[in-house]
Amino acid sequence: MTLPSDIEIAQKAILRPIIEVAEKIGISPDNIEPYGYYKAKLNPNDVFAKPPKSKNSKLILVTAINPTPAGEGKTTVTIGLADAFNRIHNQKNDGKRTIVALREPSMGPVFGIKGGAAGGGYAQVLPMEDINLHFTGDFHAIGAANNLLAALLDNHIHQGNALNIDPKQVLWRRAIDMNDRQLRNIVSGMGRTTDGVMREDGFDITVASEVMAIFCLANDLADLKIRLGDILVAYTLDKKPVYAKDLKANGAMAALLKDAIKPNLVQTIEGTPAILHGGPFANIAHGCNSVIATRTAMHLADYTLTEAGFGADLGAEKFCDIKCRLSGLTPNAAVVVATIRALKYNGGVAKENLKYENIIALEQGLPNLTKHIENLQEIFGLPVVVAINQFESDTDAEIEMVRKACKRLKVDVALTQVWEKGGAGGEALAQTLIRLIDEHENKASQFKFAYDINKPIANKIRQVAQRIYGANDIDLSSTAVAKIRRIEALGLDKKPICIAKTQYSLSDNAKLIGRPTGFNIHIRDVTVSNGAGFIVVICGPIMKMPGLPKSPSAERIDVDDNGNIMGLF
Repeated sequence: MTLPSDIEIAQKAILRPIIEVAEKIGISPDNIEPYGYYKAKLNPNDVFAKPPKSKNSKLILVTAINPTPAGEGKTTVTIGLADAFNRIHNQKNDGKRTIVALREPSMGPVFGIKGGAAGGGYAQVLPMEDINLHFTGDFHAIGAANNLLAALLDNHIHQGNALNIDPKQVLWRRAIDMNDRQLRNIVSGMGRTTDGVMREDGFDITVASEVMAIFCLANDLADLKIRLGDILVAYTLDKKPVYAKDLKANGAMAALLKDAIKPNLVQTIEGTPAILHGGPFANIAHGCNSVIATRTAMHLADYTLTEAGFGADLGAEKFCDIKCRLSGLTPNAAVVVATIRALKYNGGVAKENLKYENIIALEQGLPNLTKHIENLQEIFGLPVVVAINQFESDTDAEIEMVRKACKRLKVDVALTQVWEKGGAGGEALAQTLIRLIDEHENKASQFKFAYDINKPIANKIRQVAQRIYGANDIDLSSTAVAKIRRIEALGLDKKPICIAKTQYSLSDNAKLIGRPTGFNIHIRDVTVSNGAGFIVVICGPIMKMPGLPKSPSAERIDVDDNGNIMGLF
């Protein structure tokens, strides 16, 4: 039987008018800003002016093992799980509600190799075509604000350079929401004298820009403007720091973002309200949706389901150590999503053979899952449930092996079939989570961070490398050592760290799958995102501007004469 594609399922779904979706969560039509019939902006000031839905709202983090070509389905499970929660609420008629809070997809992966990023099968957020493409224009606004700062900086140098900026020590790069390796390193300002000062330049993908990080970590518009002003953009010829506020840039940047800062309301296939906002990558940024969106969802719901990008070593670590630390949010539980196929891949099985039972390979791949569980339980102090995203090829013996491995860690396992069955396929996982959260209701929170931000930068990096990744130690390049000294001299070092590394391994080597041992983490560069409030640590060959693959998804995306999009996953 040929199964329908994600886009075919999405296009056949019946969408509720966004006004009805808003009314389900207590928001009147006067308090939303519609973007057509099925999308809207929420004004946080209007939302928070009313009492919260629950005085004891619960926050659930969904993460996953390290991603593989076999797929894990983290976003799909998150969406299906939210639908499952609301199905249970309806069955109990308990008056409770659940909202899912997610990131917006970047067009880079959509046109690159990943395809659509709005869930899959019968667990999707809609309208998926809009969400995967321009949506409400948030990313365009973020890119415009980023590039306005770049233009003002270069114009300042051209117009006499009153701040005495050293063109060879300009830190700020331009941004575009597309995978384009050609723009990683360029020379700008070529041509005549009137065309600007010639210097080395480059582009990052928008989701890796500091403006995106600030956008996602700001508490409100006023906080956003302050953070934008605190961006470190360059050094002077006498090695003094230059900030965006020195260029009088932050007011205009905030003006470009005044509408984008409002969270976006959409819906799942089953009508569950979904708040999508912000979209930093977790391998090269902090990988979480906006603090404003998460807080808005928690204000409006009894349960909020959110995700953090890629594996738990990246997204979940940064969710806890950066987002929660800087916002004061505390998750009540975590879900680790895995597939039997991906675990066998971690055990050394080739992708074409993953559909066959292989107990030996599964046993060899399981340590990747157990490491992520241990991190969440022991380091961050979170109650954990494992979600097996089930496939027809999974055998009873394989599932039982995963159950036994998790039982040794005192972790429950629930099978999910949300791709095929929507919320009905996630009810077992939802019931397990509700029971787990209820068991911890009257216990003191054990949530904690992986390191002390007041420690030296190298110490913080080492803590994450050894405790989260399982590394022996770290190797700092001479460039990284020099950058750390400069950051410390400026007094900007007492911040959390955001480690940029491959998502495919606990190490910084994508080929070291499973749970590698005996490795060091190689630190190539260290920079400070002062406005965002963290220090960026670049490991191994990771790039802040991805490239397109040999056969990009864009080649298979099309639109017919009636405007219907095809090939979007």
